[in-house]
Amino acid sequence: MLEINLLKVENPSCLWGRFVKGPGIEAVENKKEYDDLQMKMNLFYHEVNLHVQKIKLSTIESGQVCVVYWSALRSWCRAIVESLFLGTVGTQAMCFLVDHGERVIVNSDEIRALLDTFLQLPFWVRKFQLAGVHPMTLHVSGDCLEKAELIPSTQWDSSATRYLHNLLQASTEMEAVLCETQADCTAIELYLTVKNVKICVNDDLVSKKFAYFTSQKAHQTSGKNGVVDRSPAVLACDIFSETQNFLATDGCTVRSLSDFRLRQQDPIVHNQGECTFSYCEVFIKNSFLYVFQKVPFVFTEQPTIEEELVCARLLQLLNPDPLNTDVGSSEVTIVHTDPSRSGIMVHSAFTLDPCTSLANAPITDTFRRILMRNKYAGPSVAESYCWPAVARGCDTVLISHSGDQPLTYIPPFLAHMQLSSVFSALSARTGPIAVILCPGWEKAQTVIDLLEESQTFQVLHPMVILLGLGKDEAKTVKIKNDCQVVVTTPFSLVRLLRLHCFLFLRLCHLALDEVDLLFSRAPDEMTIILQHFQRVTASEERVSCPRQIIAVGKRWSRPLEGLLLNHMSNPTVVVTVMEEAALYGNVHQIILLCLDCTKISVLLGALDFTPDVAQKTLVITNSAEEAENVFKAVSNTSAFSLKVHEELTYQFDFVTEQWKKPIGPGTHVILVTTNECMKSLGICDATCVVHYGFPSSPKLFGSRLFCMSQNFQNLSDKVTTSHPAKSVLLLSERNARHVTGVLRYLKRTEASLPPELLHFAQGVLRAKEEQKSDKPLCRYLKSFGFCRDSSVCSYRHSISPITDQPLQPDSGTIVVLPLFIKTASVYYGRIVSKKEDRYESLAAAMTTYYAAEKLGAKEVLEGGLYGVQEDEVYHRVRVTSVPDKGEWMFCSVRALFLDEGREQEVKSHQLLQLPAQFHTLPPQALEIIVCRAMPIDAEVKWNPKVTRAISQKIKGLQHQAKVVLCLGNTVFVDPMVRMTRLPGLKTFINEYNVHAEILSTGMGTSNPQHLDLLNELCQWRAQQNLFPIRRLKNMSRSILTGSNTTWYGNCSASDRKALQRVCVWPSTSLGPSFLQSRTYIIGLVFFSFHPQIKWFQRDDTVTLNIKLREPVDQRCEFFPDRVVYSACVNDRPYRADLELHSNITAERCSWEMKCNEPVIRLVKQERGDWKMLLKQKSAFVSLDFDRFEEDEKKTSNGKILEPFALNSRS
Repeated sequence: MLEINLLKVENPSCLWGRFVKGPGIEAVENKKEYDDLQMKMNLFYHEVNLHVQKIKLSTIESGQVCVVYWSALRSWCRAIVESLFLGTVGTQAMCFLVDHGERVIVNSDEIRALLDTFLQLPFWVRKFQLAGVHPMTLHVSGDCLEKAELIPSTQWDSSATRYLHNLLQASTEMEAVLCETQADCTAIELYLTVKNVKICVNDDLVSKKFAYFTSQKAHQTSGKNGVVDRSPAVLACDIFSETQNFLATDGCTVRSLSDFRLRQQDPIVHNQGECTFSYCEVFIKNSFLYVFQKVPFVFTEQPTIEEELVCARLLQLLNPDPLNTDVGSSEVTIVHTDPSRSGIMVHSAFTLDPCTSLANAPITDTFRRILMRNKYAGPSVAESYCWPAVARGCDTVLISHSGDQPLTYIPPFLAHMQLSSVFSALSARTGPIAVILCPGWEKAQTVIDLLEESQTFQVLHPMVILLGLGKDEAKTVKIKNDCQVVVTTPFSLVRLLRLHCFLFLRLCHLALDEVDLLFSRAPDEMTIILQHFQRVTASEERVSCPRQIIAVGKRWSRPLEGLLLNHMSNPTVVVTVMEEAALYGNVHQIILLCLDCTKISVLLGALDFTPDVAQKTLVITNSAEEAENVFKAVSNTSAFSLKVHEELTYQFDFVTEQWKKPIGPGTHVILVTTNECMKSLGICDATCVVHYGFPSSPKLFGSRLFCMSQNFQNLSDKVTTSHPAKSVLLLSERNARHVTGVLRYLKRTEASLPPELLHFAQGVLRAKEEQKSDKPLCRYLKSFGFCRDSSVCSYRHSISPITDQPLQPDSGTIVVLPLFIKTASVYYGRIVSKKEDRYESLAAAMTTYYAAEKLGAKEVLEGGLYGVQEDEVYHRVRVTSVPDKGEWMFCSVRALFLDEGREQEVKSHQLLQLPAQFHTLPPQALEIIVCRAMPIDAEVKWNPKVTRAISQKIKGLQHQAKVVLCLGNTVFVDPMVRMTRLPGLKTFINEYNVHAEILSTGMGTSNPQHLDLLNELCQWRAQQNLFPIRRLKNMSRSILTGSNTTWYGNCSASDRKALQRVCVWPSTSLGPSFLQSRTYIIGLVFFSFHPQIKWFQRDDTVTLNIKLREPVDQRCEFFPDRVVYSACVNDRPYRADLELHSNITAERCSWEMKCNEPVIRLVKQERGDWKMLLKQKSAFVSLDFDRFEEDEKKTSNGKILEPFALNSRS
């Protein structure tokens, strides 16, 4: 059975209710979801600044879904229009509330359109009817009312409806069985539990002669008579006439059906001709509705909708004034939307009407056609306000999320420059009239490509100028006479101005693309450029010429304030990012640290209850419960307090009215509200915002700050407020994960930050950095020694003693062969061995093999190894990604060339099977980084022409390189030179130095701090000392002969300390066969400690207890005969490489934390006792006698490598 909740009963054939629970009930029946829907609707339709005309229905028809206000619930509700009629105040509509089962009459102009977002949940109330029963009524015949009989009827008698109400009132549980589902109604058998007795309402109505059965089931039990009811479970007493007696009984007795025949003593004719019948009293049928309000059910009688209609028409008759039958003619004042209501701040000296479509956009027809051809969606919010200002020639500042897109200013900028008045005033001279400054060469190329696409070359002839550091490079620059627009960078423009300042005497337009980056990367150059622009445009002969500065960016910065005040005249400022608008508005930020349990006391201490000026404080919480608690605290103060939250949306108008009342000095008004209600209130004139509940996102934080937008400083009018708006942020221990994001924003406000907060944020940053242990090292960190913003970068910025363990030589001179030039200073290639080049042997073997047989790959799998032929050379590749092939016969896959380092697309049909004998040689490609070189002009990306020049110079040629550092598979070399042997002599000459070649292009500069920064980065783990290479050679023979322990004991203390930084590590394998061979290479690592280990065994397992308390950065690797464990405790690295006495089943081994210590569980390949744990003795490993059982008295001795010794076993 399904549990049901009946909300309203009109008659037994019309029940309104909801399914509560039962099999097959969908999750949408969840009450919380409908409560959330109700809250969102109230917030939207109660919004103070809501544009009513936009959400009104243009036409109203029967059956239309809409939203109406229900005064009984004080809420906006979903409804369906049932009928329309003329009332005293115009057209009225009768609407059925689909989530509550009620009918209300509302004026047509009070009906609102239902948004699609409010239609995601189905209607909550359903219509039910009792299955298989039909109404009966008492028919009285004869002139003297002498004869009465029960006959079928088309309508239910009101006595039956009242009887059903009394049943529901006495019931404690409602259940139903679904019988039939129709389009608008569901037939059910209703079961009620009354005093622990379950009855079937369908049967009970029949037994009381209120109804009769006509179903097939009834006919089967009816006998010969067509209308004879069966014997249902019935009540022990008459609940209709003896309600109080019924409620007083225990409900455990049941009468037979014969006891319910009409009693002879019940009067048929009674008192002055009134007909009174025991079960079918005569009422005005359907004149009362019975509404169930809550559990336990309370039933109230309300007038029906028909009665309300009669009353409305009666009032219409008494009031013969003409009616307004036109639904759309109701007088509604249409107010243009204020941009501040949409979270957009616009400060302008003139009224700015936004363009809403490309049709009315102030751009050229050519550009409009180009945008339409590219399926441009239309002006964004930022563009709709920025384009009109730029097209009018106004100084404009735009801060927006799309501030890095040239389309935010280029289209109207080009339209304005092509006006005839601009050219006529400047035709006497030559030179560009506009300069577009970009933060780097990449953005400059994007802008010039857009100008080419706009087809303005025939008129404006734009050109891009990017100058390097060459001595004569600026002298050789020639600007065409017909060039009107120059795209460049601040550094290049300053170099031009030093030699060719006369070329820019016609300059009257200056566009600053990504202005926040321009000022942060080139502050001195921007000062020079702005001073030159001011001198040129301030001359007397330029009085009639246009003058315009456009600054577009994503973030507000302090230098922009000087740009507005000193270099712009009547500027237009548009900020579409609310948190950036608060920075522009000079909001004073205050940060208070507190415990979550003391937030209210800290809040009261931060509020000024005796202000010198009028104060309006907005306290914002995250829930209605918080709002109630805060209001209770502040209402006991001297301030005038208000509150509103989701459960009090009907008070929006009252609260807004009180808030907007003028107040004088010394008055403090405090409004406590929630995040959801904040937008609906439309407050913009607060003087202080208190963030009692922590904002969960920057957007929410900005929307809170925007409640003070009317008190922001207005730099367009060059007016600063004497009492700046104030923001108070309460930080508790529950907001720890948001600290870094908060600090990133607050540091830009120049607010004083608590030292405790800064210290805590550093710990959070370290913790986040530790979570990146599986990420690769940041490429900018490796290439230049720094990353511009490590807090945002997703890559790792710390050295890992495991991941960054050198896999290549870490010192000395090597011969490298660059094969893939990634950037001007980063290459991929391989090391050329002077004795035996294993790769050349592999390449020859592959050539011989594929010359005889070329088998295509049968199945292409991600991570699989294959062969690829390029010209006459065969390469080993690993497939990194395989796209969905779909219906295509062939497809392209991404493949990594293992011996060259490049990754590119390869046709799947070109992949060849790679035999197993070609898997054993590890990948020969390594990353080579030339140190102390970086791009000029604060760039982090090399100009492609520099990379192209270096590639043509060094690709495929052997170079001598001195290794200064190795991290993982990356070697850092300085220098890297090309050496050429003189013919017939044993003399070599340096043909060129790669570092010098990079600098000679003019696009590169020296970076002397590169290695110093990398070394400082390594020192946070441990102090790095290079072990003398000559002594390493001396000990290599001892290592190979296995006498490393003796050598270690006889070396000096300084050598021993250095040797502790040298370890043996397995190189990366290509497959299982290579993994089993465990080829080792010697490399430089950081100092690590060996942990104490205690072990004990069972017949099938071995357990290792690592005696480390609460370690971090843990890693445990299992091999058939070896276990490697590493971790850190208090920034001290620990590592244990355990070579086991016997083999284990690696895939079944595991480790876990017990009592804050790691425990490793090894599963033996063969059951039985081990005589010892390790092959070699170790002082750090001992038997755990606490766990050693007395009956297992077997000699065991752990053996391991001496600490920090090298093992040559393979």
